[in-house]
Amino acid sequence: MKYCRSTVFFGALILLFSNCKPSYEEPQIALDSYKVEEGFELEVVASEPFLKAPVTIDFDDQGRIWVAQMPGYMNDMQGSDETAPVGSIDILEDLDNDGVVDHAKTFLDSLVMPRALAHVYGGLLYSEPPFLYFVEIKDDKPVNRVVVDSIYAVEGNPEHQPNGLMMNLDNWLYNAKSNFRYRRVKGVWKKEATTFRGQWGISHDNFGRLYFNDNSRQLLGDHVLPNVLVKNKYYSPKYGVNRMLTDDQRVYPVHATTVNRGYAKGVLNQDSILVKATAACAPLVYRGGAFPEAYDENVFVCIPEGNLIKRNLLTFTGDSTIAKQAYEGREFLTSTDEGFRPVNLNNGPDGSMYITDMHRGMIGHHAYLSPYLKKKVAVNKLDTLINFGRILRVKKVGQPHEAVRNFSEMNTKQLIALLKDKNGWVRDRAQQQLIYRNQKDAIEGLEELLEDGQNPIAQIHALYTLEGLDALSYDLLVKAARSGAADLTAHALVLLPPFVTKTNTDQTETLVTELLNKNNVTIDLYLSSIIGNLVAQDESRFLSVMEKLSTKYVNKPIFTEALVSGITGGEEDLQTAMASGNPKLAEAMATSATKRKEDKVNPIFARKSLVEDTRTSGAKMFYEICASCHGVNGQGIEGLAPPLMGSEHVANTERLGLIILHGLEGPITVKGEQYNLNLAMPGLIRNEDISNKDIADIISYVTNAFSDQPKRLKIDKIEELRQTKPKSGTEYTEQELLDYSKK
Repeated sequence: MKYCRSTVFFGALILLFSNCKPSYEEPQIALDSYKVEEGFELEVVASEPFLKAPVTIDFDDQGRIWVAQMPGYMNDMQGSDETAPVGSIDILEDLDNDGVVDHAKTFLDSLVMPRALAHVYGGLLYSEPPFLYFVEIKDDKPVNRVVVDSIYAVEGNPEHQPNGLMMNLDNWLYNAKSNFRYRRVKGVWKKEATTFRGQWGISHDNFGRLYFNDNSRQLLGDHVLPNVLVKNKYYSPKYGVNRMLTDDQRVYPVHATTVNRGYAKGVLNQDSILVKATAACAPLVYRGGAFPEAYDENVFVCIPEGNLIKRNLLTFTGDSTIAKQAYEGREFLTSTDEGFRPVNLNNGPDGSMYITDMHRGMIGHHAYLSPYLKKKVAVNKLDTLINFGRILRVKKVGQPHEAVRNFSEMNTKQLIALLKDKNGWVRDRAQQQLIYRNQKDAIEGLEELLEDGQNPIAQIHALYTLEGLDALSYDLLVKAARSGAADLTAHALVLLPPFVTKTNTDQTETLVTELLNKNNVTIDLYLSSIIGNLVAQDESRFLSVMEKLSTKYVNKPIFTEALVSGITGGEEDLQTAMASGNPKLAEAMATSATKRKEDKVNPIFARKSLVEDTRTSGAKMFYEICASCHGVNGQGIEGLAPPLMGSEHVANTERLGLIILHGLEGPITVKGEQYNLNLAMPGLIRNEDISNKDIADIISYVTNAFSDQPKRLKIDKIEELRQTKPKSGTEYTEQELLDYSKK
């Protein structure tokens, strides 16, 4: 009996201690409906219940995943929870170190549509429109939050808010859907104008060029480094920035998918298979170093509406980047799971590619949903697919699982060594750590690395780490420009102008002569971008160089843009002094001179923030003013108002404008059925707070939401309709509207 009692006691004790151990239960998600390129494998890193509508991730110094989640986005076709504070930023942990998330904890909650995040400067930068915030991190808790930008994003539709927050090699943070970049110097945040880029997602290559896209163009990019062509505020480049890198927008889904405006010509083929991208997003330049060499600096693109990920190959010519789809007739990753919604891609600390899968039925904002899509969604019940979310990992078959290095525990020597790592994520994080810590003891080692011609990528990282440590000098930049590969020379030239003075003009002239003799298109392009600065220092020495470059590249418009970008004023005098045989340069300089006189700057320098897009503004006003009678789905409400869905009066935009402005007195016929209501619809003309633009926005939304032909009216036409009064002086009748349409 004593034996049995002791057995029970020790058994209970064991049970007690076992219950105190952490649980490592990991949800099992089948990937049978997914197919990835041969030689690769797809794994689930995290899923529900740890995730619900994830939109973007980043990794901290320990390699943990931090995820922004928007569960309030499109829970139904009206986007009812869009303004609800249900978003969060969470930390995902793999406590048993098997590569799969087994625990999650909330870092920030009660957020409204958190859109982007980035681990920088020892803290977390994140957006919750309209603000961009930075918080320090203590014991995985936010402390000392500051507002970096109070007008970072307009509130409303997430499809048209800045996002990305990607640190580039030049130590600036860049965004998609934005014309601003950010960085922190000595504890002070700086905001600066840059080229407006893309819609959702942004990436950079090993050189530092930026890549982005929009819904219907799967890959865009800049041919040059950021801000190289916009130094002259009175000139707007168009050949070197924001360029479509491939004309090929074909996509190859493996099943019929539900897409907006699938009825439009060319969207679907005869088998209802998507033909071209309609919701492309989140391009990623793969820099992980773990895939086969042929995949280095390939660009992968999310196509969530087609449940696939595309692969593009890049070719660098020295003054341009050309992209080509890797395959014809197939894709890198496909799925027949219509819940698979890849919305973001990341290079990981382990060299893998990480996919943020929102795994949501509805990914299009309610302001843009066509009647066609609403019907398809209802039939397929996609609006019920809401409480899911996945993070997937693509790795090479046989790729070993590597323990992530803790960057916060590394010393200076270790971090410098990592600037030579094969993994671009590792190199980037080592550079950021050295700068954030202000590791002045790293300067000597960085200068030595800058001279290591065997590793040109590491040289560029060393150069910008020195820049971040405020340790550049004229002599160092000249040495880098003279002895390095063409890419390093280009970066050294970009950084050189602030260090050029009258006292070192002789050395600068010698350097320029040496570089011209190299006859290298990359070097010539970046030399062209600074030659205007040098001419301002000493016209007698450098004007002839400007002429030489202008003549040599007379048929390359990007060189004209580079030459004009470096000009700081006095365009008329330069035109007079130059005997250039490049009429395009003369024209560009004249344009710059005119705009300088008129003080008309490149729009990126005038725009302080984005404005809300028209259909989103129109949707808000529709719900506030019109939905109570016409219904949120435009179905009409018996006894109050006729339906808008499919109405011939909606299809005719001028007639619709007259109704919205002046109102309507019944009866009225819609799709052959007469509605003889005893109520008159009041017009908005009597509301002085509603402008012509507001009316245009309502029309833009209503025609999009309730007809198959989205249209809008120009402001001057709405003003004309405002003055077109009905006979009664109050509301229009249907007959008056029909008579107006016959004119």
